[in-house]
Amino acid sequence: MIAGIPCAAQTIVNFQTELRRLSDISLLPRYVEGTVVKQVSSYDRTGGNDDGFSGKYSFIRKEKEGLVIFDAQGSGVIERIWTPTPTNDTLDFYFDGSSRPGLSIKFNDLFSGKVEPFLKPLVDAYMVGGYYSYVPIPYAKGCKIVFRGEKIMFHQVQYREYDKTYKIETFNPAASAAHKSLLHKVVNLWSNKNRAIDNFKHPGIKTIENQIELLPGASATIARLSSGGRITGIELDPSEVFNGLYKQADIKITWDNEPTPAVHIPVADFFGYAFGERAMESLLIGATNGKLYCYFPMPFDKNATISLEYRKSDEIRQKPLRLRTLVHYTAQKKAANEGRFYAKWYHDEPVNGQSYVFLEGQGRGHYVGTILQAQGRDYNNFTEFFEGDDQTYIDGELRLHGTGSEDYFNGGWYAQPGGWTERAGAALSGCTSYSIPLSRTGGYRFFLCDKMPFTKEIRHTIEHGPVNNRPVSYSSVAMYYADKAIAVSEAPSNRLAKVFVPDTVTFYTNFLRHITYNGGIDFKDGHATVKDADNSSVAINVNEVPDGRYAMYLNKLDAATNRIAVRISDVTKIYDWRTVDLQQGRKDAEIYLGDVEIAHNTVPVVPVNIMFRSDAPRAYF
Repeated sequence: MIAGIPCAAQTIVNFQTELRRLSDISLLPRYVEGTVVKQVSSYDRTGGNDDGFSGKYSFIRKEKEGLVIFDAQGSGVIERIWTPTPTNDTLDFYFDGSSRPGLSIKFNDLFSGKVEPFLKPLVDAYMVGGYYSYVPIPYAKGCKIVFRGEKIMFHQVQYREYDKTYKIETFNPAASAAHKSLLHKVVNLWSNKNRAIDNFKHPGIKTIENQIELLPGASATIARLSSGGRITGIELDPSEVFNGLYKQADIKITWDNEPTPAVHIPVADFFGYAFGERAMESLLIGATNGKLYCYFPMPFDKNATISLEYRKSDEIRQKPLRLRTLVHYTAQKKAANEGRFYAKWYHDEPVNGQSYVFLEGQGRGHYVGTILQAQGRDYNNFTEFFEGDDQTYIDGELRLHGTGSEDYFNGGWYAQPGGWTERAGAALSGCTSYSIPLSRTGGYRFFLCDKMPFTKEIRHTIEHGPVNNRPVSYSSVAMYYADKAIAVSEAPSNRLAKVFVPDTVTFYTNFLRHITYNGGIDFKDGHATVKDADNSSVAINVNEVPDGRYAMYLNKLDAATNRIAVRISDVTKIYDWRTVDLQQGRKDAEIYLGDVEIAHNTVPVVPVNIMFRSDAPRAYF
């Protein structure tokens, strides 16, 4: 108190309140005033790509106890820890200036799920190449993390600073056990694979159900509410009708008679389809085998309109779009400390050295979600464009700087088998697509406890590059809550909504999981060397390649002799041996092998075999 006048009551923040933020999605629209989200990471301070390989940027300083990787003063909460390279070395967490660690845990056990409260799926180990923890770690007066090992590599520690209107209760492993029931409530929610509105408790929920049939060029309103309330769920079924290269259906949501829609996005992109296929089943939004769903709470003051539009295209023959739609809502109006839900749909082809912008604009709000698709547009079918770091400028300050594109989505090691190559996802993040032959990938990440507040402006980006100068198309959905729209989406069009399919596909043997070989073939450093053996063969699974007839080539080929015998086969045809003449010592050549037909509608998986017969050839793929 000051001069006999009591101070205003402080808001309590502790392990229990932060667990609630991980399970109670009704808190998503609510502003977290007086807080700032920041991140400490191992990114290369020179702007290069050494984001942890050397370990040079992976610690702040050395002390006798080890390497200091995090040192924050004041009160706050660590909300997310990520790495692709944990070790069995110990992490010591020193709280509030104490000389003794308040938490000591093996780096690996931060993600293994073996040590409470660090339980799966709030933590996960090697999910598409990354390890992450969303277990909240609050501290009242500061926190220092010391790594007791020789070398630490890639990492990100995301945390929230609180001002003096909050009272923070420091993390205590023993006291956290008292909240075991709440912890397991979060675990059960995140583990539940049944995507249903019943997973989230909304008192007084009502549902508007429609059966609609849309002809090309038509639209239909699936919900119109004329008094304040909140949308708690949107469901469309069946999900299969939104597959395909032509994304002709759009969802449009407008709040409170605003002049522009809060959401105006192709249905497939909004619900996380990737390159024409159903791909995302997150906790909050996605598509199951049966339906599309969105459970982001969306409060409004006066009225709300949700509609579907079916754009007409002259390129394809369109069938009527028949859907069952459900819109769940309550009469709970938007509170003064809540924002409206907005989603920005964007496309760009940035040049090397420029960043792709997820969201940029002025206003007050907080950022809650990213869905990204990235497609190479030239013949060099690789994905090195995923070297780019995310960078977030909030209120004029660089607050978060990441270490790589897949890292942003809690993954790691793009192009590496077992890493960011599998289409797999968790409650808040995952990989929606990855193909080296098609030079494409996609991911999603939603910010629940770690939503990023901005009071004046935000610029949320990801680098294109920096190690490549290839043309790449990016397409994204950025989701946020705000007082008003801070960025307006371009209206969907047939040109922007069509999925690009490369006319050339390339297979790199050292990055392929679905490849088999026999005979005298060695794989090393990205090269396949055919030794002294007849009928050596390489079989490549081309299931991800679109249907069609393809001309096949070998490139980067160097031969000890001037000819090689080649036979191409698939599961339906065997082609005769033929001799391909080679130029002695020629490198980086394109050697035509023949044509092959790929038709998945008749053959589920088509292995293409390339067989070699020669005295001593060396074939590099």
